[in-house]
Amino acid sequence: MARYGVKIRTWLPLMAIDEHIIQSFVSLLGVDKVLTDPVDRLTYGYDNSREQALPDLVVFPENHEDVVSILQLCHKHEIPVTCRGRGTGTTGAAVPVNGGLVLSTERMTSILEMVPGDRLMVVEPGVTNKVVQQAAEEQGFFWPPDPTSSAVCTIGGNLAYNSAGPRAVKYGTPRENVLGLRAVTGTGEEFRTGVRTTKGVVGYDLTRLLIGSEGTLAVITEATLKLTPLAESKCTLQAIYSDISSAAEAVSSIMAQPVVPCALEFIDGHAIEMVRDYSSVDLPKNAGAMLMIEIDGSESAMAQSISTVSKVASNNGLICLNEAKTDDEINALWETRKALSPALRNVAPKKINEDIVVPVSQLPALIIGLENLGNQHEITIVNFGHAGNGNIHVNLLIDPDDPEQMARAKSCLNDIFSMVIALGGTISGEHGVGLVKRDFVEREIDATSLSLMREIKAAFDPLNILNSGKTLPQ
Repeated sequence: MARYGVKIRTWLPLMAIDEHIIQSFVSLLGVDKVLTDPVDRLTYGYDNSREQALPDLVVFPENHEDVVSILQLCHKHEIPVTCRGRGTGTTGAAVPVNGGLVLSTERMTSILEMVPGDRLMVVEPGVTNKVVQQAAEEQGFFWPPDPTSSAVCTIGGNLAYNSAGPRAVKYGTPRENVLGLRAVTGTGEEFRTGVRTTKGVVGYDLTRLLIGSEGTLAVITEATLKLTPLAESKCTLQAIYSDISSAAEAVSSIMAQPVVPCALEFIDGHAIEMVRDYSSVDLPKNAGAMLMIEIDGSESAMAQSISTVSKVASNNGLICLNEAKTDDEINALWETRKALSPALRNVAPKKINEDIVVPVSQLPALIIGLENLGNQHEITIVNFGHAGNGNIHVNLLIDPDDPEQMARAKSCLNDIFSMVIALGGTISGEHGVGLVKRDFVEREIDATSLSLMREIKAAFDPLNILNSGKTLPQ
């Protein structure tokens, strides 16, 4: 099967929901909250990966109580449940491989509370990241997580994957920016986690446990977000280097000094060439790599911060370092960064995209290692990402219709993951595990830890109906 010219791996559902049970959902929710036509259901069978499966049913809860009722009925009849936001994930976590029911949160779009005095906002999971940022900004705040897909991705999806974006280098991921949750277990039992204060140590930290669990433990129905005041001033720098090693060394130097950038993005030479036609920014022909460095803070300290970061960013490989002076120049830089994924898909729509992370001090070794592996396996590799966290998006430009190239790509990917783990890193920073990386998890997590995780899964979801087959190896 093909979508946008890309071959899709289609999964055969393991079960079908009985017609009488489908009518139970219609009676429970109303006909306007249930999709039964195969053509309508198909849209909810894939995410931004090359995985696809047809759900037996799609339901649209509009509030917490709807979710409770849906999960109670699913638990009663042992119906598989796959929770879904807008389907922007890349690892197949939102693909209903077991058939059953897709629970779409796209109609749960309310901002329930805004409390500036407590620096918090309470939202439903279907609210988009962009809407949250706009509402926060009106009160002088922002929510730090800002994935590249912020215009369309939902808060529920951000929490499911612990997706963070560029600002995580200074302000952290959703795990550091969520105070509490309201959720429903696989048995249909509702519960709350966390607090509405910035301190609180009563009980186990179930909030951080649920964030990043990809809908395998519970369905989140509300999130209390911790807001951060907008900075007085902000500056964006563009640093161009002759080679990727110099840029990687600059990242390590920047992160070793006291002024922490609010964003530190890395783009290698291959990516620069591919995005050149999509950017209004002047990108030198001899550019081997580029850093985008954003600094925020008080107006009075900004000049000194820029001077400090510029000094440590300068090494023998630096070609030029420029400050974006106007809003148009700043927007052009960020549009260049955001144009990377679409540009790569135009060049190689069937590319393999992985997001790996290493300690920042190991970033030079990672970048050199990736270059060597690309040459060794004869695979073009394009790298960009959140360098300040050591989180690099590695793109293998391949043709899945070429068996020999796919074999080389598989071997290359295997070596990449081995290298990442050897460098003290992790095989996923913010894209999650889902289906795509599930079989690699045992390389990173020991047997005892996996056993404990399976016991936790059983406690939340004893019948294993919530996103079964994802995240943990089979």
